[in-house]
Amino acid sequence: MKKIFLYSLFLFASSQLWSQEQISIFFDSNKFEPNIKEKQRLAQWISANPESKIVAINGYTDEDGTSGFNDTLAKKRVSFIFSSIKDKVRIREDFKTRSFGENHLLSKQKSENRKVTIYFIEQKDLAREDEILGIKKVIPVEKPKPKPVKYTEVLVFKNPNGTTTKLKLDTIFMQKINLAKVGEKLTLQNLNFKINTFIVEPESLPRMFELLMAMQRNPNLKIQINGHLCCMPADKQDLSTKRAKAIYGFLTSYEIDKNRISYKGFGVSDPIFQIPEKDESERAANRRVEIEILEN
Repeated sequence: MKKIFLYSLFLFASSQLWSQEQISIFFDSNKFEPNIKEKQRLAQWISANPESKIVAINGYTDEDGTSGFNDTLAKKRVSFIFSSIKDKVRIREDFKTRSFGENHLLSKQKSENRKVTIYFIEQKDLAREDEILGIKKVIPVEKPKPKPVKYTEVLVFKNPNGTTTKLKLDTIFMQKINLAKVGEKLTLQNLNFKINTFIVEPESLPRMFELLMAMQRNPNLKIQINGHLCCMPADKQDLSTKRAKAIYGFLTSYEIDKNRISYKGFGVSDPIFQIPEKDESERAANRRVEIEILEN
């Protein structure tokens, strides 16, 4: 059995095609350009349907000739019809070319198999276009914006010797973390380390607990901790990574899930001010720890 080729500029299930209007233009044997009579029928249809919308163009051949010849012939027939109507009748943007091989129910009359069928929706039905084509509209679900969280302004710790320590927290910064967008980077201001070490200075503890509380109050928050250095031409001791890791260790010690935190040292590769810096303010700006929002 010889293959019968169908060539399409858009594929729809047969159940969907029944909901559309259609017109077929017929061809003489082995021809990809219609005769004068069929060209006139095509021109009349174009004139009557400038506001309709084409949803599919399928090309067919009879069983005469080789498989390769018929495949090429079907493509040429569709191309001719398409070029004749593309600037005169609207066409859906999502059509594509495809060959269906012998998936074509032949008529006993060979002349009825040599055709291109145009499937279209009339202007009066365009308001129901998606319904006719069986397309369900996908309504994007917007992720709700995070709501402001109420944060504690002061943390009180009881020391082993019976005294207490009070840490005043920056609630505005914690809210800023909570409302930050994915990709945003926030510097932990006044988070200082002992010189040439990854040991956090005691006066920097509030910054650590601000970040901790933000992580605790917002379970969807995922961050990367980025360490940066100043002054030196290279981070030979990988100090920026060790400092970022120190913050990571602090958070995980308070049972923040490790899957929510990562850390990375950038050395002096991403300075805010050019190295060598002009003054201490520039050095302090470059010598920083940032959190990058990965998910919120």
